[in-house]
Amino acid sequence: MAAQKQHRAGFVNIIGNPNVGKSTLMNALVGENLSIVTSKAQTTRHRIMGIVNGEDWQIVYSDTPGILKPSYALQKSMLDFVDTAIGDADIILYVTDVVEKKDKNEEYVAKLSRLTCPVIIVINKIDLSDQATVLSLMADWKALVPEAEIIPASAQERFNLENIFDAILAKLPVSPPWYDKEQFTDKSMRFFASEIIREKILENYDKEIPYCTEVVIEQFKEGEDRYDIGAVINVMRDSQKGILIGKGGSALKRVATQARLEMEHFFQKKVFLQTFVKVEPDWRENKKKLKQFGYILD
Repeated sequence: MAAQKQHRAGFVNIIGNPNVGKSTLMNALVGENLSIVTSKAQTTRHRIMGIVNGEDWQIVYSDTPGILKPSYALQKSMLDFVDTAIGDADIILYVTDVVEKKDKNEEYVAKLSRLTCPVIIVINKIDLSDQATVLSLMADWKALVPEAEIIPASAQERFNLENIFDAILAKLPVSPPWYDKEQFTDKSMRFFASEIIREKILENYDKEIPYCTEVVIEQFKEGEDRYDIGAVINVMRDSQKGILIGKGGSALKRVATQARLEMEHFFQKKVFLQTFVKVEPDWRENKKKLKQFGYILD
């Protein structure tokens, strides 16, 4: 009788600077659009887990906010999610790309060399470069973090994802599963409803509006045929409220329609969505509000 394989499981935490494609990579590896993806920096605000299971393994991926120098309390909380992810990782996936400078937030690159857990450095967006440049970047990163495995990839084009997966599987510790094998994320349906609305705000508005906005789902009711969802969009000033709503409510209606259609695709059920806009002055600096919105954990 063949010996039974030992079960492997662990936390694979994805970190890196803004706009290098962490969320695109996370979604590609998980096979679900759990993290919102836009061309704007600071799209990811929370730490979001995606759980992938095999017969004798479980990978718990974590997407995290981009590493930045905090300018206000919300950004400090976002960076705390990154630091927590570094601290509890079984494997770190550090994502860079073919255009960013290697000395950007270099203190975090220095941390990679001091970690006791395995580190995989993914050079993303290689479809935007050439072979000579990619090989040079791989050599540069190997010199910076000698113990790391360096893998070039394109999350957008789904290129070399299998090699990333194989590298992760080889480094997973022997462990029973951390979560039920049927579970695919640690987040609730309310959370994904709020993230979908925030994604549409990021896609439809420029300048400060997306960064001054927080979406709270105040009603989430499941009926036989549909979900009834009530969302409050918090902004910081009356002028932002006016821009968000638009003339005759047209701008908010467009966002709500796009969000509803996306929710119906994500939840695989009809959605009735109501949206309201509320002025919550300076919520990004208010620790009570940040705790209420899930950015400060006990």
